[in-house]
Amino acid sequence: MTAVLEVQGLTTRFATPDGEVLAADEVGFTIGPGESLGVVGESGSGKTQIFLSIMGLLAKNGRSTGSVRYHGKEILNLPAGQLNEFRGDELAMIFQDPMTSLNPFLKISRQMTEVLREHKGLGEAEARKRGIAMLELVGIPEAARRFDMYPHEFSGGMRQRVMIAMSLLCEPDLLIADEPTTALDVTVQAQILELLARLKRELGMAIALITHDLGVVAGLCERVMVMYAGRAVEVAPADLLFRDPQHPYTKGLLLSMPRLDEAVSHHELATIPGQPPNLQALPKGCVFADRCPYVFERCRAERPALAPNAPSRLKACHLERLQ
Repeated sequence: MTAVLEVQGLTTRFATPDGEVLAADEVGFTIGPGESLGVVGESGSGKTQIFLSIMGLLAKNGRSTGSVRYHGKEILNLPAGQLNEFRGDELAMIFQDPMTSLNPFLKISRQMTEVLREHKGLGEAEARKRGIAMLELVGIPEAARRFDMYPHEFSGGMRQRVMIAMSLLCEPDLLIADEPTTALDVTVQAQILELLARLKRELGMAIALITHDLGVVAGLCERVMVMYAGRAVEVAPADLLFRDPQHPYTKGLLLSMPRLDEAVSHHELATIPGQPPNLQALPKGCVFADRCPYVFERCRAERPALAPNAPSRLKACHLERLQ
């Protein structure tokens, strides 16, 4: 079966007055039909830039090389006109902040029906009917009445649901969710994640979930790709990664998370010492070497390749096995 999305050697650079920034370096992954992939890492690890590159939404000073195939068709760096044939229709993205993503001067109805008229050629009446139905699907109460409200009349959680509804209007094959629960209270976070899981089951769409929160990934994703300083350092099925992390950075992320297990509930949270490297001057060897408790001479001299270390698992680490 053809992958929905196949990325190979994706490299994204930004030209700045202080020099070139390497935001994503030789990143590769696939997402199959109906599959959910979690992309995790600290702020600045390159998670969002990967998918902005894929969507053709980079800032003007950015450029990408490599290969991105959507249902087998090469789409990286296509002209905007060609990208718009499926962007927002078959391939949709939820952005971090719904208040800045929604136009504050336009009613929700205008913003939703415009999507359907542009991509599906629907008339106004049919577009309204479908838009209201989608608001109901994502759990907006009194959807018909709220349909003609402005974004500021919705709470943060409701605006996020509106963004999800807009992304799903055309029933995309792949939904890219960039920190969909950031700045929401824990109750609303749980509702949003439950909603995405339900829509994934009901619509059969693939999901790429971008987040810094491994707890969010645990509840939604089958596979996880861990990013650090623009590079993928570990890729594994979610259950195996949580049970047995094989990269020191992944282990550090997991140890820094609060746990409810009785055995560790009274322990202090661990921290990863130091800071991520400067993306304008990356080290010669492993990008995590300066923060790694297992570092040895080879780590500083040679960059580890992302390679299989067990069935269905990849890691970029010179250690044969992390204990």
